[in-house]
Amino acid sequence: MDNAELLLRYGCNPHQAPARVFFRTGNLPIRVLNGKPGYVNLLDALNSWQLVAELRASIRLPAAASFKHVSPAGAAVGIPLTREMKKCCFVDDMELSPLATAYARARGADRLSSFGDWAALSDPVDIQTAKLLRREVSDGVVAPGYEPGTLDILKKKKKGGYAVIEIDQAYRAPEVEQREVFGVVFEQRRNTVALTAGTLAKIVTAKKNFPDEAVRDLIVAQIALKYTQSNSVCFALGGQVIGVGAGQQSRIHCTRLAASKADRWFLRQHPRVIGLAFKEGIGRPDRDNAIDQFLENNLTPAEQFLWQENFTNEPERLTIDEKREWLNLMRGVSLASDAFFPFRDNIDRAQQSGVEFVVQPGGSVRDDAVIEACNEYGMIMAMSGIRLFHH
Repeated sequence: MDNAELLLRYGCNPHQAPARVFFRTGNLPIRVLNGKPGYVNLLDALNSWQLVAELRASIRLPAAASFKHVSPAGAAVGIPLTREMKKCCFVDDMELSPLATAYARARGADRLSSFGDWAALSDPVDIQTAKLLRREVSDGVVAPGYEPGTLDILKKKKKGGYAVIEIDQAYRAPEVEQREVFGVVFEQRRNTVALTAGTLAKIVTAKKNFPDEAVRDLIVAQIALKYTQSNSVCFALGGQVIGVGAGQQSRIHCTRLAASKADRWFLRQHPRVIGLAFKEGIGRPDRDNAIDQFLENNLTPAEQFLWQENFTNEPERLTIDEKREWLNLMRGVSLASDAFFPFRDNIDRAQQSGVEFVVQPGGSVRDDAVIEACNEYGMIMAMSGIRLFHH
């Protein structure tokens, strides 16, 4: 069957029509099995698929990503969840396969940002993963296949309109890629750099040996950055992204944004947050919003009212000191940056969020100051020599 072109309702915005995706020769490597994915959906699908396929090949575990606006809100491999993490991800009532676990982790990195996400899965979708997707607010999914019964589950989402894409796992893109902007054609070699333990070989700090878990997490973070809009910084722990600072013009703002998301991720595991008692019928997105407001220091009177309305009684808020005490328990976090750190302020901020392991390209005139900051905090830092800009 001819599959060289897919007509779309519109492009990035409704007024940008007509729109399509197409191959100049041959068939597209994707098949739409349900729904009508849009232009941005397909950008998310193709970028997120590359991320999970690369994670799968590198870490050798099922991988998943939760994408929004062409950057990952979260990405992870299928490492089992603790009881507390299951509660944080709202999956403590489910049996999870390794693939479902990977998506629960990816979705749990930043649940607010993952609202209405595009899901990418490295392996054929199984029943457990389909059931998890069914209960989350998501726009669509891309995977290399769908096990029997899974399409029936997914087709019930969004009144039958949930976008389901199957991608050819054997497809390899051409070595040279092109894009057109304002009528001008750009051409470059695709970014096929392999991000493995080898990128961590040049350790420049006094401490020299990365633990195996840090090697894994630094690879996860680097692969995530490869498909994140630049400038970007990524925090990772336990085989998953826990905070992404994407698309910022300043490196320190990338780090602050990623660190603040990592902090929220860890604060969600506080016993007082896990123990929040929601009223009957409060949906998952409303619970996510309520938890975010519960953790927010500065609420307007309207937000305070709406926040309280979600719970059976008014819970005791965490003080700033209590939050800091809990965050001081966060340890062993890995950080990757898509370009060099121009100042040590990035390391100073990262240390406050439990970062102990760092990889960055290096090449700043202030590399020595950054190395000195890492040594002061007892961090281990590698300079990969690989910039990972993505636009």
